[in-house]
Amino acid sequence: MAVTPHPVVPIADPQGRERLQRWLDGPHVEARDLVREWLSEPGHAPRPDLEMEEHRTQVLAWAKELAAAGGTGLGFPAEYGGGGDVGASVAAFETLAMGDLSLLVKCGVQFGLWGGAVLHLGTERHHRAYLADTVTMKLPGCFAMTETGHGSNVQQLETTAVYDPDTDEWVITTPTDSARKEWIGNAARDGQVAAVFAQLETQGEGHGVHAFVVPIRDTEGNVLPGVRIEDCGQKLGLDGVDNGLIWFDAVRVPRDALLDRYAKVDDRGVYSSPIENPNKRFFTMVGTLIQGRVSVCGAAINATKVAQVIAVRHAETRRQFGPPGREEVVLMEYRTHQRRLLPGIAKSYALHAAQEGMVAELDAIFSGEDASERHRRELETKAAGMKAIATEHATRVIQECREACGGAGYLRANRFAALKSDTDVFTTFEGDNTVLLQLAAKNLLTDYKIHFGDLDPLGLAGFFVGQAWETVAEKSAVREILGRLADDLLPGRDEEGDLLDRGTQLDLLRWRADHIMSGAARRMKGGMDNGTDPFEVLVDCQDHLVMVGRSHVDHLLAKAFSDRIETIEDPALRGVLDKLCSLYALSVIEAERGWYQEHGRLSSTRSKATIKAVNTLCGELRPHAALLTEAYGVPETAFGDAHRVTQPADAA
Repeated sequence: MAVTPHPVVPIADPQGRERLQRWLDGPHVEARDLVREWLSEPGHAPRPDLEMEEHRTQVLAWAKELAAAGGTGLGFPAEYGGGGDVGASVAAFETLAMGDLSLLVKCGVQFGLWGGAVLHLGTERHHRAYLADTVTMKLPGCFAMTETGHGSNVQQLETTAVYDPDTDEWVITTPTDSARKEWIGNAARDGQVAAVFAQLETQGEGHGVHAFVVPIRDTEGNVLPGVRIEDCGQKLGLDGVDNGLIWFDAVRVPRDALLDRYAKVDDRGVYSSPIENPNKRFFTMVGTLIQGRVSVCGAAINATKVAQVIAVRHAETRRQFGPPGREEVVLMEYRTHQRRLLPGIAKSYALHAAQEGMVAELDAIFSGEDASERHRRELETKAAGMKAIATEHATRVIQECREACGGAGYLRANRFAALKSDTDVFTTFEGDNTVLLQLAAKNLLTDYKIHFGDLDPLGLAGFFVGQAWETVAEKSAVREILGRLADDLLPGRDEEGDLLDRGTQLDLLRWRADHIMSGAARRMKGGMDNGTDPFEVLVDCQDHLVMVGRSHVDHLLAKAFSDRIETIEDPALRGVLDKLCSLYALSVIEAERGWYQEHGRLSSTRSKATIKAVNTLCGELRPHAALLTEAYGVPETAFGDAHRVTQPADAA
């Protein structure tokens, strides 16, 4: 195995590291530690030298081992071998992202997608039939939703499930090649059964997309009659996952193969559902699968953390240049290097804080503590925006960390090859990021319309004032907003607010999000008032909608991070994290300072002051870089043999 000429080494364990790690771990520390311990065992380190078939065999064996250790069934009911704790389940899954990402995705398919479909869309008879064997990996399953011709637009899937009353069976058919199921995990080699999403037809009438349990292989691994499967082949990454294509040629399954929590068909073929509206029924069914999107978000954050640990360790040990006649200095001393790494670390912390809140909301919904439609909708909005931003962050930061490690980062043994290639698909599965940002914007604009009605000035003013009282601590900020409203909502320049004041930072981010949203609403309403076709209006405004989603998440992350810091009692750690939160907020403002100047909120002088503030914060946080990343708690096995500890660096 190749060994880097500049081995990365961990810092000695400072006194604050464990406290910071436990703060990061949150309420599900036991679940995270269970997975960390499993990843740390001999034989569980990622292996960059495996060929595709060998990798798939290894991943299947690992998945069975992890299931036996109790690390995969935490979200299932106890009577089927699970832990009955959705929050712990997501925390365990996130932590698994610190190891081999093919194993993560394999587990996501088996326990999150296939198991989740049975759990949330099926009823007790389906639970009894499938869940216990799913939890133990005795029954490998697939989630067959995506088709070649339809990805994000699930309502237009072409696969059909037609009820035959003469035999009391469903007939599952792939009518065209565009209807073939594509990129289906577990399909190419290991899967024995699939949750197949198809257009339900009975008594000559269609009732939209529903899910059906369809066997695809016998226990010996033989493909069943009427089923055709092909291997997707080698991919950009995740070679340990057996993605495949599936066709169905009039495959017959019994009537109770319908996962019928939200719709039933009796033996006469009569369809019934407790949700009469077809659109509402569809989105209710799909909404129960929101755990997958939340889990991918957390996995992307944790994979990014692995890259950041490697990059900071390298930056704390690799020396380059220095004052004439004196010793070379480590890379982390350079402002350019600090700017490459520290804002990304700040954003990872902000994402982590928001993710923890999102998991708590998911847990509240599935436990029944708060399963209201409004709460579900709010979570859908957050999950869509967060997943898009977190996976985009992973792609950008892992590349930045690779470059920051120079040639050492290019060695396959040093994990960057796998981290880059394996996380790349995160931006498109569980929803394409551009589509998800538009989904988040659509939900936000729907809520906006509820508040604003026809967007009359008085209603608009009332909304902004209400928002100000809720989100801005200082009354001066409210007066500022009232002043803006008096001038058709145009802002005054923010010359007095201290850029390092949290209220100022949150106000700037919130104001931008609200301003972009109100602009998008006015633009769309103007287009429709002019008689333009609504779809054309939507297409014309897509760039604006993406900005709505993105700016909303920018503020959401800063607020979540700020709120989470309030739980810290240790004044030293709180001081460091306060600076880190400011770095995140001001990094966003710095990146968007052109927009703020265009909209009259920052003068050129204040814009330059933002750059200076980011530089100052980078310098102040530089001594804590190693502490902040080591507190992620990434197991040493995650770094491969090239990163075994040889000697500790100085504690930061």
